[in-house]
Amino acid sequence: MRISRKCQYALRAVFELALRDTGQPVKISEIAGAQNIPTRFLEVILNQLRHAGFVESRRGNEGGYMLARPAWEITVGQIIQYAQGSISLSADNTGRLDKSQYFYGDYAFKELWQKLSRAIYQICDNTTFTELVESETARKTATVPNYAI
Repeated sequence: MRISRKCQYALRAVFELALRDTGQPVKISEIAGAQNIPTRFLEVILNQLRHAGFVESRRGNEGGYMLARPAWEITVGQIIQYAQGSISLSADNTGRLDKSQYFYGDYAFKELWQKLSRAIYQICDNTTFTELVESETARKTATVPNYAI
């Protein structure tokens, strides 16, 4: 399975906006710093996400980016589909040059790769950014040591 760098950055940018969803715009430098994304690349990605209707921007000194709709309406699958198209799950791991040659088991493995692809898409299409933020927040609060006596 391969997720492009651009797609990873798009997912992280939307995640950061979902995490900071206060109704106030977030500056590109803050998103870039929090998610370790090159600022110039992030500008391009956010502009593309804006044109796709996932984020909106505000100009000016207090400007920045924010989600165009609630985080619970945006799925991981939507961002992946927009940023890179399909997730490439290698269905041909044989390395054979002659593709016309059939080996016993080729059909079974092809069917397996198709099932895996469908499962991946189903998970991505049913996972919202609200769920990701809640998962991350729960993990962070669970690992905070309690020194109360």
